[in-house]
Amino acid sequence: MTRILITGAGGMVGRALLNELAGHDVIATDIAPFDLPEGMRFERMDVTSDDPARLIADLKPEVIVHLASIVTPPKGTGRDFAYQVDVTGTRNVLDAALANGVRRLVVTSSGAAYGYHPDNPDWLTESDAIRGNVEFAYSDHKRQVEEMLAQARQDSAELEQVVLRVGTVLGAGTENQITALFRKPRLLAIKGCESPFVFIWTTDLARILHRAATDGPAGIFNVAGDGAMGVTDLAGVLDKPILRLPAWSLKAALAIAHPLGLSQYGPEQVRFLQYRPVLANDALKRDFGYTPEMTSAEVFDFWKTQAGL
Repeated sequence: MTRILITGAGGMVGRALLNELAGHDVIATDIAPFDLPEGMRFERMDVTSDDPARLIADLKPEVIVHLASIVTPPKGTGRDFAYQVDVTGTRNVLDAALANGVRRLVVTSSGAAYGYHPDNPDWLTESDAIRGNVEFAYSDHKRQVEEMLAQARQDSAELEQVVLRVGTVLGAGTENQITALFRKPRLLAIKGCESPFVFIWTTDLARILHRAATDGPAGIFNVAGDGAMGVTDLAGVLDKPILRLPAWSLKAALAIAHPLGLSQYGPEQVRFLQYRPVLANDALKRDFGYTPEMTSAEVFDFWKTQAGL
């Protein structure tokens, strides 16, 4: 039995992971309590405060799975709040892990850490540069987190790390700013860009995290199902038309609409559609020892059916 502390355990991925960890001494932490599987305990933890230092010193976990992150800041908050959770929160957890002899730290990073760049290779591997994008808070923060973790690997090799660069997570009930794009009457695309997505099923990710927290190898791994789906593929599955716009015209429209509150997206979001990072999962299968049960296409079809589309 391994004592495993999970941050952000109340989220979609955290709840799925808890269902995979029966038989371990699990401490689920989040900012608000929620229903837990039998035999697991809850502790309130705000990663932006001194909670990580205090609780990790008191509870002495062997492994920490750090899931706490902000993809879309809640209404009334902004980039500063996201930075506090993503970057400062990770620093607090990392420092507490190092100070208290934690054996392994598992961190969910993102394919967004590679950044949205025109010179990205068709398939990104773990050896490709982490460049992020300053204009995308989530991408920029994940880059900063990965740089922090890389420095810790250099300075404190005694702390094992498993860093998972995760693609777009979909499962039953997933609803976020990305799935909102799939619900529109027409799919938006940039002329000349297929904007491929790689998807990972929530349950596959939970099983990967279970292995990372127990008997899996340390290292850095892209996490995605086999294959990718471009906008033409997505439109075919959804039976929806595609609105293809030149990049310049979409930027101009968003530059007007965003300040007026007519769109939540600014002109910088055009890069999100143009240059999506596409993750190769060879190392996940070969070195980490896990082959996702669902391909990207199967994950999307499963989500589509569950979403009633």
